[in-house]
Amino acid sequence: MERGQTTQTNDRPSLVQRRKEALRFEIAAEAVRLFASRGVTGTTGEEIAQAVGISARTLWRHFPTKESCVLPLLSAGLESAIDQLGEWPPDTGLLDFFTGLARNAVLPPATPLILDLIRMTSTDPALRAVWLQAHDDALPVLGELLARRTGGSADDLRTKVHAATLNGALRAGAEDFAHRYGDDPDAAGSEIAACLLDALHAASDGLPY
Repeated sequence: MERGQTTQTNDRPSLVQRRKEALRFEIAAEAVRLFASRGVTGTTGEEIAQAVGISARTLWRHFPTKESCVLPLLSAGLESAIDQLGEWPPDTGLLDFFTGLARNAVLPPATPLILDLIRMTSTDPALRAVWLQAHDDALPVLGELLARRTGGSADDLRTKVHAATLNGALRAGAEDFAHRYGDDPDAAGSEIAACLLDALHAASDGLPY
């Protein structure tokens, strides 16, 4: 065991891992703030590092590009949605489940920081690539979740198509919320769930003829 590390109990992250994750989120937050105020092209990785109070070398140890600095924030929103899907009752349809989330405001409200970031992914190609990467990373997790629910295999084509459809609906719903409610300080979890529900309704309607 390396010095400074502790043994894991009950899969709880070590202190080193928690500090590393906290630093990654701090970097992400400062990156979004600078991107929003100066633009992505007008911001350097060195400026992000300076805002956080770390060296550029430390920044590049965590992220390969300045745009990839925002990945933890984008991934966190997806993980929150997937965590909610883990509570999906076996006797309830997906649309009914999200209807309940919208009605009961179960999903946490999105912060202005996240909404600014999602809106920027629509206009900056490099940030768009990071946003799509976050969803690509989530795809096998969704596939495994659907496979467990249906008793099938994550490698089945049907499961892969359903996972990709759900993934796309989550992305489109989040983007719709960010653009529709980004300037509304009172928008909360119920509006997020409603946008996701609209996207899922569109997906469930099937392909156009």
